[in-house]
Amino acid sequence: MTISKSRKTLTTLLALFTAVSITACSTDKGSSSSTSPQPTKAADAAQQSAAPAAANADEPGWKSDTKPITFDWYLNFSWFPNKWGVDATSQYITKKTGVNVNFIVPAGNENEKLNTMIASGKLPDFITLGWYEDAVKKMIEGNMVLPLGDLAKQYDPYFFKVADPAKTSWYTQKDGKFYGYPNASSSSQDYKKYGENFVSNQTFLVRKDMYEALGKPDMRTQEGFLNALKAAKEKFPDVNGQPLIPLGLHEFTDTGNYSLEGYIQNFLAVPYEKDGKLYDRSTDPEYVSWLKTFRKANESGLLAKDIFIDKRPQMEEKIAQGRYFAMLYQRSDMAKQNISLYQKDPNTAYIAVDGPANSKKDAPTLAGPGISGWTVTLISKDVKDKARAIKFLSYLISEEGNKDLFLGEKGVSYDTIGGKDQFKPEVVDLLNKDRAAFDKKYGSSYTFWMLMDTNMNLKWAPPSVEPAKQPEDWTKGKTKSFSQYDNITPTGTSEEGIANSKISQTWGKTLPKLLLAKSDAEFDQLFDKFQKDRKAAGLDKIQTYQQKEFESNIKKIAEFSK
Repeated sequence: MTISKSRKTLTTLLALFTAVSITACSTDKGSSSSTSPQPTKAADAAQQSAAPAAANADEPGWKSDTKPITFDWYLNFSWFPNKWGVDATSQYITKKTGVNVNFIVPAGNENEKLNTMIASGKLPDFITLGWYEDAVKKMIEGNMVLPLGDLAKQYDPYFFKVADPAKTSWYTQKDGKFYGYPNASSSSQDYKKYGENFVSNQTFLVRKDMYEALGKPDMRTQEGFLNALKAAKEKFPDVNGQPLIPLGLHEFTDTGNYSLEGYIQNFLAVPYEKDGKLYDRSTDPEYVSWLKTFRKANESGLLAKDIFIDKRPQMEEKIAQGRYFAMLYQRSDMAKQNISLYQKDPNTAYIAVDGPANSKKDAPTLAGPGISGWTVTLISKDVKDKARAIKFLSYLISEEGNKDLFLGEKGVSYDTIGGKDQFKPEVVDLLNKDRAAFDKKYGSSYTFWMLMDTNMNLKWAPPSVEPAKQPEDWTKGKTKSFSQYDNITPTGTSEEGIANSKISQTWGKTLPKLLLAKSDAEFDQLFDKFQKDRKAAGLDKIQTYQQKEFESNIKKIAEFSK
């Protein structure tokens, strides 16, 4: 377990899809400026000297060629349900740009599918995956993806008009080139401009009616937390004939459980660094003490076996049934199900409350939008048309493209109402009531989120409504940027990368055992063994690598924050 593993934040996080789309607001993954940044003088000169005469730096490149073309676009998210061309928005974009999209989504394990494609040496035209995935580095180091800046200089210098220099700088590799562009990314400048609107995806949720029936117990302390779970199980032993699940967490994977790593550490306000040196959060006494509290919960029969084996589809089904009392869970990952509960009975919906805290009861430091964003999109070296690909990407990241992706086509899903471009009333109504039906009919509000700018959309977004509004509002003022800790964990086949992978796998096996331990003494024995194993695997080298990358990030952020 190393310092940045937890930054999957926003992942598994995977579910900014529902967060952004259902609440139509910014999420954990942040965003970029709503104004189109201008290129630096150096970049401007370079692009104009490299660009062919036909390329116009002041005109969107996509307009120069709108002949029909279909791109294959791989999404490394098995849960993504939508097809391009079914809805009004994607139909409108294809009619406008000539570009059709064939999404390729893994049916099962994402990493297996992606690794198989990488091993084959041939990739689809576009690839979108979490920035934190090891495959990003594999594709770049294997020369399987193209430098976006080079493509832009040659085929579409307009890219530099719409790309955020902070983002391209952040993703620039040691070879001086950048290969991916993020969605939902926010720089330090964005925090100054939009910070008061930023919210986190990280919440501690309880079923409203149960929580209130128990007298709204204080669950910040370990004793209060356990007592509340116990009281819930006693008072509500079953839900519609099925056993209550006192506590819900994210799914256990072969490398751990997000809820029980960076997520809970953020609730406990465990620092990432001390005196300029990275802090080993996983050995923090407050954190270890709370892990023992979860062990105690299991010993007391308060951790259902479901939580150790359920994957997201099973969890979504149980959330929709209202079977969890409390959840240390990303609000976006269960937003659809919470809407369903709210529509049947508002009192059965989940609300955010103060959850686990450190012994001083400090406010949590929740992960907010970061410069890394949520996903990155890359263009394969095998792309069928380099020029059309970079021009389409430029369009998607521009304000024009983001407006099309968010609002859709004027007169169909939005109109100018009261002097403001906004969704038509019946469109907002469907958005708030049935997201799946909205996606199929309209396809706007970032149904296609691959290059969404969650700051840019603030000018178009309708106000949040319940049940999304309360959990969202609860995170305001508790949200922090942890950008400086992103991209510092070694990956790939380097000595540090192999060591990190080994430690992560060991942690994935150890964590469930810690919770299932029969005593604190057995917990201590298992935890001590893990610490020895990670040290033997090369922890010192990993930490040295991380410290170096962290310091490099600090300099990089300072440079583009000037």
